[in-house]
Amino acid sequence: MTEYRRPTFPVETYRDEQGGVIDYGNRWARDSPPDDAYSRMSNLQRFAPLHDVATALIEWLQSAFDVTVEETPTAATDFLLKPDDVVRAIRVVPRDPTAAPLTFVLTRFPAVYLHAGLLHDFHFPDCGCDACDDDLTGLAEELEWTVRTVVSGGYSERFDPWPGRWIEFRLDEPGAGMRSGRSRTKELPDERVTLARTSLPPAGQWLPWQELPQGNSDAIH
Repeated sequence: MTEYRRPTFPVETYRDEQGGVIDYGNRWARDSPPDDAYSRMSNLQRFAPLHDVATALIEWLQSAFDVTVEETPTAATDFLLKPDDVVRAIRVVPRDPTAAPLTFVLTRFPAVYLHAGLLHDFHFPDCGCDACDDDLTGLAEELEWTVRTVVSGGYSERFDPWPGRWIEFRLDEPGAGMRSGRSRTKELPDERVTLARTSLPPAGQWLPWQELPQGNSDAIH
C-alpha cells in the first residue's frame, strides 16, 4: 500500500510582546493563561501548513484505497454546522458503504475541518485562541491520527440504548490512542439523526477501507 508522508513544514519563529520566542504547546506549562488570552488570536498563519497536511492525506487516500473523490463546494454541506470562509471542500467516499466517508474542508482561518461518518465533525485547530496554545506539529499529528483511525476501522458512532437521546463517537487505535465524545440528538439536525438511525453499520462500528491494488487510483473530480 502507498505510504503517507507528511509534508515538510517551514521553520517559523514567533515572538511575544516582550520579544521572547513563543514555544507553542508549552507556553502556559507553568502558569494559567491570562484572561485576555481567551479572546486573542495571534500568529494564525502558523496553522497554514495544515492545508498541506490535509491535501497530502487526501492524495494518500486516493492513491491507496478504493474510493471516489469529489472536490465541490457542496461537500461543505456534509458538516453539521457549515464552515465559514471555505477555500476547498473535498469528499472522500469508500466504495464499501460499511466504511466511514470523510469530508475535508480547508478554511481561510486557516484551519482544516473533518467530517467523519454521519454525525461528527472535527476541527484542527478546535479554537485557535492564544489560551489554547495550539502547536502546529501536534495538530498535524492529531489530524493524521484521526484520518488513519477512521480508515483502519477504529471509528464508531452509536446511539445510546433506548430512548436514544445521545449519539456517541469513539476513535480507537489499540496501542496508540483513543478519543471519544457524545452529543444530545436534540442538538443535531432532525433529518441527519433520522438518517443515521437507519444508516449506521451494525453496532455503529465502521469497517476498514478497502485497499487498492498497486498502481490504481482515480483523479479528483
